[in-house]
Amino acid sequence: MIGFISTRFAGNDGVSLETAKWASVLQRMGYQCFYFCGECDRPQDQSYIVPEAFYRHPEIDAITQTVFNGEWGKLHQSRKLHPEFETLYQDYFSIYIRSSKTSKKIQDLKNYFKEHLYQFAFKFHLEVLIIENAITIPVNIPLGLAITEFIAETGFPVIAHHHDFYWERQRFINNSVQDYLSTAFPPDLPSIQHVVLNTIQARQLASKVGVSSMVIPNVMDFDKPPLPQDDYTKSVRSDLGLGPGQFLILQPTRIIQRKGIEHAIELTRRLNLPAELVISHAAGDEGTAYEKRIHEFASLLGVTVNFVSDIISNQRGFTTDGRKIYTLEDIYPFADLVTYPSAIEGFGNAFLEAIYYKRPLVVNNYSIYETDIKPKGFQVIEFDGFISEETLDQVRKQLLHPEEAQQRSEFNYQLAQRYYSFTMLENRLRLLLSGCYGERL
Repeated sequence: MIGFISTRFAGNDGVSLETAKWASVLQRMGYQCFYFCGECDRPQDQSYIVPEAFYRHPEIDAITQTVFNGEWGKLHQSRKLHPEFETLYQDYFSIYIRSSKTSKKIQDLKNYFKEHLYQFAFKFHLEVLIIENAITIPVNIPLGLAITEFIAETGFPVIAHHHDFYWERQRFINNSVQDYLSTAFPPDLPSIQHVVLNTIQARQLASKVGVSSMVIPNVMDFDKPPLPQDDYTKSVRSDLGLGPGQFLILQPTRIIQRKGIEHAIELTRRLNLPAELVISHAAGDEGTAYEKRIHEFASLLGVTVNFVSDIISNQRGFTTDGRKIYTLEDIYPFADLVTYPSAIEGFGNAFLEAIYYKRPLVVNNYSIYETDIKPKGFQVIEFDGFISEETLDQVRKQLLHPEEAQQRSEFNYQLAQRYYSFTMLENRLRLLLSGCYGERL
């Protein structure tokens, strides 16, 4: 029995998607999987839902805003609760402090979560825990602390699957909870085996925390090619706003700053071909300021951008006004080009998806791509931080000569099958589980 723990298992975010892949492989290996989270779309009889575990729960969000978004100067007034401090020279004090009220709230929630973790483990008779990013990125600090204490108190065998460390995100650098981050994001405990997405993270984890880790990149089931399209998808192009003879350029990501969507807009504008850019996802959980910027930038360049998150979901269906809802799997086969101009990625789900659906791909040369993916030999269009004339020429060639693009796509698929398949994941998981159970005779 294996228990997955995170803030949510729902939707199209990278953690939820990769968890589903891990669970699929584990189930075919003979394990049963259960889920602890705050928001969940997994089977009800396999789920243990604690609403406060969701990182956007009002109580959790309030803590996150307080400790990361900086009421540093104002917090000094909390010293008035301790008159003895008034006799000290205040400039000696650090500005990165938090109120005792915040500390108490975090500790109360930590104890609340810990009790639920015990109940989760007992209810489903769990043998191994897989922590998905909940002790990696501090979007729910009380939950991370609770998981850490639970592991310390029980010695539970744990696989910590890290996606995004706090030191990789600028918004977490200045904070008033460094003591908590050092304790639990991630913790260094003997029963934890650490897994990271790339070799850069492995080096950083060893340097900053002093623990070793296994590298398991994102995967897709390359042993099973995509299913053929059916009658449901005949209207995809028109429903996405494409006219006859127009190229569909797909940006299959959320609208967040590190995705570099300005590059996709500029590329569409400068191609001088009949093309429209389609963005599949909404802004997500990092605010709407960047989404507003994207609308303004597209208007400035005169580029038609179709924002279609309202008709793309995990399952097919219909909107309240009767429009078809498609999955991302329905959309990919119709893309003439996939853009992936991210500046920062833990690995790159959209990269693998484009390879899986055999689509031409243009990618920014972000650090993980350069160190871990590019050396494998993939044939994609690359650019280094800006769209050059050479980039435009390569894209035009791919769009206007689809037979050549298809050959490259077939080559990329075979390469990905070797390095990023479910078979590779199963082999790595067997090694990790042998560290939990020992070698079973």
